[in-house]
Amino acid sequence: MRLKDKIAIVTGGSSGFGEGIAKRFAAEGCRVMVADINDEGGQRVVSEITAAGGKAAFQHCDVTKDADWAALVKATKDTFGGLTTVINNAGTTHRNQPMLNVPEDMFDLIYAVNVKSLFHSAKHCVPHFRSVGGGVFVNVASTAGVRPRPGLTWYNGSKGAAIVTSRSMAVELAPDRIRVCVINPVAGETALLGQFMGEDTPEMRAKFQATIPLGRLSRPSDIASTALWLASDEAEFITGACVEVDGGRCV
Repeated sequence: MRLKDKIAIVTGGSSGFGEGIAKRFAAEGCRVMVADINDEGGQRVVSEITAAGGKAAFQHCDVTKDADWAALVKATKDTFGGLTTVINNAGTTHRNQPMLNVPEDMFDLIYAVNVKSLFHSAKHCVPHFRSVGGGVFVNVASTAGVRPRPGLTWYNGSKGAAIVTSRSMAVELAPDRIRVCVINPVAGETALLGQFMGEDTPEMRAKFQATIPLGRLSRPSDIASTALWLASDEAEFITGACVEVDGGRCV
C-alpha cells in the first residue's frame, strides 16, 4: 500500500484523469475525497471505489469558487480526519479554433478553472499543511503549456501559467515541507478530447497520434501512475518537477 495513511482531495474526480487517479489512490490505501461539479459522476466513482474495498467520499465543488474550496477542505477533514495531498486535476478548454474566435466569457472560465483554482486550493490547503508539518500538491497541467498546438492559444496560455505558478509555489513552500509537482499529459482519452481536436473523427485522432512518438494518446492509467509516485513518500525529495506524460511529444 504505497499511499497508506494518506488522505487526498482529487478535483475533477468524476471522470477521465481524475477518476483514474482517485481509483488508483484508493487501491493503494489512500482515503479519497472526490470533488467535482458533476454530482452523479462523482457519486458513481465513490460507489465503485467503495465496492472495490477502498475508502472514498464525494463533495460537490466548483473549483473556481472560494466558498466551495473552504467547504471541500472542511468536509475532507471532518470525514477522514485530515488532509495530506491535493490533486488539482479539474480543467477545461475551448474548442480548437482561431484565437480571436474565442469569446471573453470562455477565456475567463478557462483561466478561472485552470489557474485561479490553484489560488483557491493554496489559500485553503496551505495553512492546514503548515499546521501538520507538510503536504503535497500535484497539479495536472498539460503539454500545451510546454509545446503549444495551434488553435488552442488561450488554453495553452492557461496551462503555461499553471506550470509556472506551480514551480513558484514549490520554491516558496519548500521551507514548510510542502511539495508541489506538475504532470503534463498529452491529449488523452477524456471528455475534452473532441474540443482539443475540434472534432473527434478517426482522421483527426490519427493526425494527433502522429505527433506522439510512442503512437497513442494518453490514458487515465498513465496519469494515475505518475500521480501515485509523486504523491508517495518515494518522491519525498521531488518538488517543482514537471513530468511530461506524453509518449515523447515534447522531446
